[in-house]
Amino acid sequence: MDIKERARARVDEIGALPVYRDRHLTLLTDLYQLTMMYGHFRAGRHETRVVFDLFYRKNPCGNGYVIAAGLEQVAWYLHNLRFSEDDLAYLQSLGMFSDDFLSYLRHFRFRGDVYAVPEGTVVFPNEPLLRVEGPIAEVQLIESAVLAFINHQSLIATKARRIVEAARTNVRHPGSTVIEMGLRRSQNADAAIFGARAAFIGGCVATSNVLAAQAYNIPAAGTQAHSWIQSFPSEYEAFQAYRAAFPDNTVLLVDTYDVLRSGVPNAIRVGLEMKAAGQSLRAIRIDSGDLAYLSKRARQMLNDAGLAEVQIIASSDLDEYTIRDLLTQGAEIDAWGVGTRLITSEDCPSLGCVYKLVAQQFGDQMEPRIKISENPNKITNPGKKKVLRLYVNGSATADLIALDEEMYDPSEPLELFHPIHTYKRKVVQNYEVEELLQPVFVGGELVYELPTVQEIQARVETQLSAFSSEVRRHLNPHEYHVDLSKPLWDLKQRLLHEWRR
Repeated sequence: MDIKERARARVDEIGALPVYRDRHLTLLTDLYQLTMMYGHFRAGRHETRVVFDLFYRKNPCGNGYVIAAGLEQVAWYLHNLRFSEDDLAYLQSLGMFSDDFLSYLRHFRFRGDVYAVPEGTVVFPNEPLLRVEGPIAEVQLIESAVLAFINHQSLIATKARRIVEAARTNVRHPGSTVIEMGLRRSQNADAAIFGARAAFIGGCVATSNVLAAQAYNIPAAGTQAHSWIQSFPSEYEAFQAYRAAFPDNTVLLVDTYDVLRSGVPNAIRVGLEMKAAGQSLRAIRIDSGDLAYLSKRARQMLNDAGLAEVQIIASSDLDEYTIRDLLTQGAEIDAWGVGTRLITSEDCPSLGCVYKLVAQQFGDQMEPRIKISENPNKITNPGKKKVLRLYVNGSATADLIALDEEMYDPSEPLELFHPIHTYKRKVVQNYEVEELLQPVFVGGELVYELPTVQEIQARVETQLSAFSSEVRRHLNPHEYHVDLSKPLWDLKQRLLHEWRR
C-alpha cells in the first residue's frame, strides 16, 4: 500500500474505536463560523483560498514548553466531516440560511491542505502547530473544533509531563512512575477519555479509565476503594478477600481506618502469609494523611517485617508541586496516582491556542495578512510559514519561523536575532535542520499515517532529550530561542508601516 492507502486504513481503524465510533461532530462549531460561511457564500467568495495558523502565545503552568497533542482527533474529524440530513434540517429550522446554501452544505467535503507538527513534538509560543490552507468557507468552519481538540490534549499532555518529571526526581526510587486516575473529576466523558490519552503521551504509565485503556492499548490500573474495606467485618478480612481474588496483583489500600496502627500491620500480616504461600504482596496504597511521614514509617515497618520488596503507592490530590515537596521531605513512595489536578490541569486550566488568518489569495497571488492589536503580543506573524528546528551537535539550539519558500544551507553560517529585541543576536554554524510542519491532508486527502500513543510517548522522550535541562526545568525555565527569519521579520515590519501610513 502507498502512504495514502495506509493513512486511510489507519484512520478507519481509529474510527472503529469506541471513543470515535458512530460519532458525528460536524455541528461542533460556534454559530459564527456558519454565519461567516454563509456570508462568504452569499458574496460569492466562499472558494477564495486562504491560509490560517493555529498557535498559542504563552506557555501554560509556568512551563518552558508545550507538548503538542490532539492531531489524531483533528485528522479523524476532517476525514469524516459531512453535513447529515439531520444537521441540515436543524440549520434550516434556524431560519438564517438560504436553501441554496444548505444545498452547498449537503455536498460539503474538506478539500484543504493541513500541515501539522506531529503529536509528541515539543513546541513553543507563536509557532504554528497547524497550518491550514484551502477555500475560506471550509477553513473557517473547522476552527472551533480543531482548537478544542488541540487546546485540551496539548494542555493535559504538558501538565502530565510536569508531574512525571517531578516524580522522576525521586533519587530513592529512580523508577518512580505516575498513574492517571482522574476520570471521576474530569469535565465529562470526552475530557476523561482524551485526557487519559494525553496524560499517557505526557509520560504516565497507566490509567484507571478502562474505556481509554481499551481504546488506546494503555495499561489499566486500579485496585479497591475505601468502601471495599468498609464492606467487610474487618480490614484484615477485606485484605484477605482481595488477595484471594487477585493473588498475582495484590495492592492493599491501608488508610481506611488508621494507616500505622491498622492498615500497614494488616497488610504485613497478609504479605507474610502470601510469602509463605510462594506469592508476593505487590504494594500498599496510602490515600490520605501526611504522606511523607506515613510513607517513611510504613517503609520501615515493611522492611522490618522482611517485606522490602513491597512498594508504596501514594494518591490524594497530588500534582508536581506536592510530589516535589514530598520528595524533599524524604517520602518513601514508588508510584503516584494522580487525578484531579492532572485531568483538569487545575492550576492552568486552559492553553489558549488561537487560529488566525495569515494569507489570502487575490487574483493569482497569495498575499500575506496581519492582525494588528494595541497589545503587541497579539500582533500576528503574516504569510504562509514553516517552522525549522536547528540542532547543533544533536542539541536543539533555536527554532526559526520562516516563510514557506525560504531555503537554508546548513553548511553556511546563519545569524539569528530576537524578534523584538533585535540587538540580541547569535550565529549558528554546522547545524542540522528539522522541519516541524508535516503534511497531513493534501487536497482534502489524508496523507499522514497516524502513530499509536506508544509511538507518540516515545517521541516525547526523544524530543525532550534534545533540550537542555534549563529549558525543561519547572521553576523559571530558560526561554528557548524562537526567532523570525529576516525575510519574515522584514515582511512583518513592512505591513506594520503600511498600516500606520
